[in-house]
Amino acid sequence: MNSPMIFETAETTMWRLVQLYTGRAGYQRGVKAEGLSASPPVIDCSGRTGLLLTKAMQAENDGAGRAVFGAADMQAVQTWSDRIIHEIEIRTEFILEGQEITAISLPRCAAIGLKMGEPAWASNHPRPRGITHIVQVVRHPEDDAPFVSESFGGPVSPGISLTPLREWLALSQPHLCAGEMWAVDPFLLASKN
Repeated sequence: MNSPMIFETAETTMWRLVQLYTGRAGYQRGVKAEGLSASPPVIDCSGRTGLLLTKAMQAENDGAGRAVFGAADMQAVQTWSDRIIHEIEIRTEFILEGQEITAISLPRCAAIGLKMGEPAWASNHPRPRGITHIVQVVRHPEDDAPFVSESFGGPVSPGISLTPLREWLALSQPHLCAGEMWAVDPFLLASKN
């Protein structure tokens, strides 16, 4: 079950943050939102997703004048990639796995976790499903087009990037086919309140 409502304020807030930082902030593992105040600004993948979701949920609450999203739910997305997926899954009882994930089946603003190998840095912390990376689906306000926002470190274009959803899914086919990708719907958290 996808989010029953479109949260326009939340989606617009995420898009503004995407526009503010895409191509302007680098990637640094272990650095959360506070890294955006550094010079040059940096953030990791879970910090990026956590920031987008927290700011979006708070904006929706402020716009509605009530707690559409609970404080505990907003706090639950301020963690590592594997825990964000886990916390949203257990709170909403919704998850898509592997080839269940398509451009059509994904919730409007899904958070997607991926198992990207078994890096040495993850060996000191057991991770549910081995998730080591997370991305956030965002929507272009003018035409509702879905994009993937992510912060990723690597030899090519490190930092915050924005990719059309269908293109990102095509590039992620090895993870989809291997069953190493999971998607949750953060906005289903609103149905609890």
